Amino acid sequence: PGDRSKTLQTARPAPSDSPETAPIHQTITPEQVAAAQRGPSRKVTTAEFNAAMVHFYRGEVSRANTWRNRLDTTTNWAVLTTGATLSFAFSSPTNPHFVILINTVLVTFFLFMEARRYRYYEIWSSRVRVMETGFLTQMLLPDAPADDAWRLILVDDLKTPHFTISEWEAVGRRLRRNYLWIFALLAASWNLKVYIHPLPAYTFDGFIERATIGVVPGEIVFMFGVFVNA
Repeated sequence: PGDRSKTLQTARPAPSDSPETAPIHQTITPEQVAAAQRGPSRKVTTAEFNAAMVHFYRGEVSRANTWRNRLDTTTNWAVLTTGATLSFAFSSPTNPHFVILINTVLVTFFLFMEARRYRYYEIWSSRVRVMETGFLTQMLLPDAPADDAWRLILVDDLKTPHFTISEWEAVGRRLRRNYLWIFALLAASWNLKVYIHPLPAYTFDGFIERATIGVVPGEIVFMFGVFVNA
């Protein structure tokens, strides 16, 4: 029991930017490393190396495709909820306009959820790209100068898994590629809803008065909308 507790205490901690599944890969202790180094070693043949890389490549492509499908799922949620909300808001002049604002908050939640999934997708897709540019290109052009930098990159990533992009960078990428247009549609729809229902507002003061939500003045609601969509 004492040796086991000592082994657990000396286990290598996970890096701060590691994914949530990283502790599974961080269980190799210094004692286990030393024992493995003392054991007999055998050089891997070229055929064995190529077979291992092919299977490894297929596995990483499968992982990347899985997380890519999860990205599409989150985007579909945002599109479906936006369509349902706008259909309800414009179906009757008496339906409240603030349902569009509520849906904007919901889409924002989907954006951050998708950004988190995108960070996991980048882990696997970056490995796939490294193997394509290092391993496969060398097989297609065997006479080209050999470069083993891609092997070192893969080894380092396998030993210490970590995210390749920050959370805010992931949010920015998903916002520019998909969610910017959804937010623009929601903002335009909210302004149109407030303007035309129940009757067209011919003055800006009338528009601001309609934007009031309960005890929240229309000016604050309007400025909040401008800040969110700016």
